[in-house]
Amino acid sequence: MSEKDIQKKKLEELEALMNQVDFWADKARAQAVIKEIADLKTEIAGVGKYDSGDAVLTIIAGAGGVDAEDFARMLLEMYLKFFTKKGFGYQTVHQNENNHGGFRNVTIEVTGHSALRASGSMSKGAYGLLKNENGVHRLVRTSPFNAKGLRHTSFALVEFIPKFEKASASDLVIPEEDIRYEFSRSSGPGGQNVNKRETAVRVVHIPTNMAVHAEGERSQAQNKEKALQILRAKLYVKQEEERKKKEQGLYVSKTMEIEWGNQIRSYVLHPYKMVKDHRSGVETAQVDEVLDGDIERFLVQ
Repeated sequence: MSEKDIQKKKLEELEALMNQVDFWADKARAQAVIKEIADLKTEIAGVGKYDSGDAVLTIIAGAGGVDAEDFARMLLEMYLKFFTKKGFGYQTVHQNENNHGGFRNVTIEVTGHSALRASGSMSKGAYGLLKNENGVHRLVRTSPFNAKGLRHTSFALVEFIPKFEKASASDLVIPEEDIRYEFSRSSGPGGQNVNKRETAVRVVHIPTNMAVHAEGERSQAQNKEKALQILRAKLYVKQEEERKKKEQGLYVSKTMEIEWGNQIRSYVLHPYKMVKDHRSGVETAQVDEVLDGDIERFLVQ
């Protein structure tokens, strides 16, 4: 049962309580229930608020050195193949590539196929479909970067956040004094200005040290706006995660380490083949199919 279904069930129970004969006899209790009903209705309206919208995917290499950076590449290719199968579009916002073709980190925008949503054949957009992919992913294999052919474990962090347009981005206001801007020359596509003008932008949220890069647009102003939209979305997701964990009594204020013990899914290529989701318990030996974009079975809703 989803969070929204649980909230709706609780709302129905509270509204049924209001129809009991002795409910209004206790004025203080009645007022408390009425307030709880109002709060629940507000929460239900917010749950899944951005599920029909587009998404921004960031993949960050964690523990494992060059193998982890190669794993980030593998995950990116897996998701890109999944997007293609779903008819989603995508474009690069920022990428930090190493000399072996792997990624230290990469950020792309994912655009859900609006025609499919409009026809009703797809109820969720890219964010709603993939938001629960967030977390640490673990790879076990024989390292292609190790001359001795040793078994190696590496990690990467996957993060899907809603793509905020200007209107929705304004819902979450960040004080200007909490932001630091850094500018550099773009290393990606952007026309004649690439490597000539400082069009790439890095936005840092000072209180959390959260940083966002944008370099895919042609001008510094466009990249600045793009980075701010992504930063607002990241802060929105962080606030939602903290709210849920506080409700469950699980909240601990710390940054997740991209290493052993935090993984949501493992991809094992040696000594046997298996992909296992540690939340749902779903597993398969068809590793090649999964890495080719067949990830529907693992999408936790």
